[in-house]
Amino acid sequence: MNFQKKNRLVYIVTAVAVTFFFGCESKFKEVQKSNITEFIPGGDADNVNLKYTDSGLIKVVLISPKMLDYSNIEFPFTEFPKGIDVTLYDNKGKTTRVTSNYAVSYGRTGIIDLQGKVVILSQDGQKLETEQLFYDQKNEWFYTEKRFKFTDLKGASNGQGIDFSKDFKVIHSQKITGEVQSKE
Repeated sequence: MNFQKKNRLVYIVTAVAVTFFFGCESKFKEVQKSNITEFIPGGDADNVNLKYTDSGLIKVVLISPKMLDYSNIEFPFTEFPKGIDVTLYDNKGKTTRVTSNYAVSYGRTGIIDLQGKVVILSQDGQKLETEQLFYDQKNEWFYTEKRFKFTDLKGASNGQGIDFSKDFKVIHSQKITGEVQSKE
C-alpha cells in the first residue's frame, strides 16, 4: 500500500470515528433528557384546614399554611413545607395536639415525617419536644431516634430515642435522664 492510500484510509477511519463519536454523544444527551422528569406538585393549596371524620365524629383536624400534593409521581407524598398544626381526637373526645415546622406524609406507607421544633401536647398535660418525629398512622404510634424532652405532671426527662402511643398511655424510651416519680 502506498503512502497516499494509507493517508486516505487514516482520514476515512478518523472521519467515521469522529462522526460516530458525535452521533453517540447526541443520542446520549437525548437519553439523559428522556430520563429527567419534572418534580412539580400535582396540587398546591394555601391555608389548609382539613377535618377527618369517622362515624360522624371528628378524628383529626389538620391546619397548615401550605400543602403540596405529589400524588402524580411513582412514590406519592404530601408535603407541608411551612409546617402543620394537627389535633387528634380519641373516642372519648380527648385531644392530642401536634405541631412542627415541616412535615411529609407518605401515602403508601402511612408514615408521617415531622421535622423542626416538633411539639406534642396531650390534654392531660404531657408534652414531648424533639427535632424529628415519625408517626405511623395505621398503628397510631409515634417514634424517634433523636434527642427529646418529655414533661408531665410527674416531672421532666430528657433522652435519645422514644416511641409511644398517640395518647401517651404506652411509652418506651431509651437513654433517659431526669427525675420522674414512679408508682414503685
